[in-house]
Amino acid sequence: MNNEKSAILVTGASSGIGRAIAIRLAADGYEIAAHYGRNEAGAAATRDAIVEQGGGCRLLSFDVTDADKTRAVLEQDIADHGAYYGAVCNAGITKDGPFPMLTDDDWNRVIDVNLNGLYNVLHPIVMPMLRRRKPGRIVTISSASGLMGNRGQVNYSASKAGIIGATKALAIELAKRQVTVNCVAPGLIESDMTEELPLEQMLDAIPLRRIGQAEEVAALVSFLCSPDAGYITRQVISVNGGLC
Repeated sequence: MNNEKSAILVTGASSGIGRAIAIRLAADGYEIAAHYGRNEAGAAATRDAIVEQGGGCRLLSFDVTDADKTRAVLEQDIADHGAYYGAVCNAGITKDGPFPMLTDDDWNRVIDVNLNGLYNVLHPIVMPMLRRRKPGRIVTISSASGLMGNRGQVNYSASKAGIIGATKALAIELAKRQVTVNCVAPGLIESDMTEELPLEQMLDAIPLRRIGQAEEVAALVSFLCSPDAGYITRQVISVNGGLC
């Protein structure tokens, strides 16, 4: 349990894995800065769930691909509430299809949200984190697709593999300041993004023979954000039922 009410920024917190992470971290005692893009109702539901369990949550709205707006909102939040103890970079999208059929927009949009968005979020908040002169935590969310590749997801796999590389490099840069940087790579997790997939047909590839739950990803993020994880950095940890 964190007793200082340190704040953690969670991007893409309006549904799915992001919502589960925000709720779990709030239960751990952190104040949550919950980001959303367009889903204001979903973000409000996340906030309500946190407040209902006695936690604290404030909502931040911006498009992670808009660098100027992202920076402005985050810098204002830091000015109002102080630097973040941690950040969980979860915001992401898919635009799947066979590579020859991908459009320029399919490629650029996924790279822009998933990879450029990571930079746009982290760049304004890292120096304030370092100026705290205290330990901090950054957790990025990649995917099994970023580790092993996946048919019909060349754009998504590229963006998620890029997140892994960025995580490992940033971890080296921030280690001497006791800010750990780790990556969680979920496999097939029940969420809005998997609703239309032929899940039953995909179970044969998963040794545990079931779909994962967002709360199981959140549990790992919770640990990586905790003081107990202070000697863990530059790691990619999968939550995938043994998929890869």
